[in-house]
Amino acid sequence: MAEIICIIGNKGGTGKTTLSHTLSHGLTLLGRRSACVMTDEDREPLSPQGRRYVVADARSPVARNKVVEKLRDLKSWIGVLDGGANRTETDILLYQMSDVVLLPFRDSAEDLRTVMRDLDLLPKAWALPSQWPRNRFQLDAATRLIDTLPLEFRERILPPFFALSSSKLLLQERVPEDLPAQLNNSARAFAKQVLAIFEDPHDDVADALERAALASELNEQD
Repeated sequence: MAEIICIIGNKGGTGKTTLSHTLSHGLTLLGRRSACVMTDEDREPLSPQGRRYVVADARSPVARNKVVEKLRDLKSWIGVLDGGANRTETDILLYQMSDVVLLPFRDSAEDLRTVMRDLDLLPKAWALPSQWPRNRFQLDAATRLIDTLPLEFRERILPPFFALSSSKLLLQERVPEDLPAQLNNSARAFAKQVLAIFEDPHDDVADALERAALASELNEQD
């Protein structure tokens, strides 16, 4: 039976599609079979040409249910559901059909307000700092912003996915044959971080976070 991950959230511009393709690519680099499933009606599906992972068009509710049902019948596959903005009801449905739920947010007060609302609405979801700044001063400011959150929300925040311009290569119609090593390393580390959350269902939150932080640290060393 396949496992399902969804990347959702009401806030637009947080990098849900980029993260979905990066995660799908990273999973294949770890030897896992993955499918990136588009559910946003406002986006056009991308060609599968040159990708290591399957892409699926599930922009209608009927197609979405069929694709997820098909994936569930496949052994050892992982489906990554790419969400859209301002779709609370759809987000709840995707949340209910997924094993792991990620809520990306950027380093702004507006993003934090939105992700807190989503974390409250979706109690088993994880928040993911997305397109996070690498500059030391910007990173310090972003960290202080997160520190303003209540503890119950901070405990559900994963290590950040840092801004990486080459990740946009995965959103091109035709993916380059040779992708940059930095992109592959980041995708691989991101996939390890997500796998650490659900591969052992008996792990508690603290242990999952500890392993996710290690994956992020290894990525930075690469």
